Amino acid sequence: MKKFTGLLVLVLVHGLFSQIALAQSERTALVPLPSVDDFTKGKDGWALGLGLGIEYETAYEGSDEFGFELDPAGALQWRKGDDIFYWAGEALGWRGLRADTWLLEALVGFDEGRKESDSDKGRLDGLGDGDEGLELVLQARRAFDTDWRYWLVGRVVTGENGNLGLFGVGRRFGDKFDGSGSEMNLVAVFHDSEFANKDFGITAQQAAASGLNETRMSSGFRSLGINYNYRHNINKNWQIFGEVLYEHFSSDVRKSPIARSNYEAEVGIGFIYIF
Repeated sequence: MKKFTGLLVLVLVHGLFSQIALAQSERTALVPLPSVDDFTKGKDGWALGLGLGIEYETAYEGSDEFGFELDPAGALQWRKGDDIFYWAGEALGWRGLRADTWLLEALVGFDEGRKESDSDKGRLDGLGDGDEGLELVLQARRAFDTDWRYWLVGRVVTGENGNLGLFGVGRRFGDKFDGSGSEMNLVAVFHDSEFANKDFGITAQQAAASGLNETRMSSGFRSLGINYNYRHNINKNWQIFGEVLYEHFSSDVRKSPIARSNYEAEVGIGFIYIF
């Protein structure tokens, strides 16, 4: 009787862990990183997640003004194996996992540009609205192991308003492989002169209209940044996510009259419903 009872317990335990392993397998994300949206639950085909987030953030690059902003969240995705194509707001993109340790991504997005009205205190008066334009973003992450505990990241943004590059390291916290948990990234950011002047340059015409000193930015080091991402699956359909970002500007950027603060910061939280 004892042998039978022990055997029954082993069968039940094995069955329980098999179901847990199966459920975990079904929810395995392309990569287990909270910053990478994946609503497919490990399955090929279409997936949709829609939600809303609220952010408390710097009004514009270099601003010392802060405010709340509501933003849509989520994406429409189509998965085939280790590739996901997606539409998220003003961005169309693709990301793919290669050799279990390379995450490659490419997207085309839209830069809305800066508006004079972004400053409630009138600190952008006379500078005019910034140019809108399309951007191509190319990104690669290289994990040190298949568990994606540590990785290197590189990103290039190129478009009608200049070029920006980002290089850094990341660390994942938590043990789940469904995209929940948290992560932290430390990055160094560089820009060319065109991109730098888009945010911090002041032409002679703008100087005359605004009363600020004419400023011509050069290419080089832009900032050091750190960001923290969090994601939690409340149940089968609901997720809660959050982000904290801090970017400290270089001495060259801080010399611009537009940079009234030494840093940019953002705190956000939101919910997503997965259909």
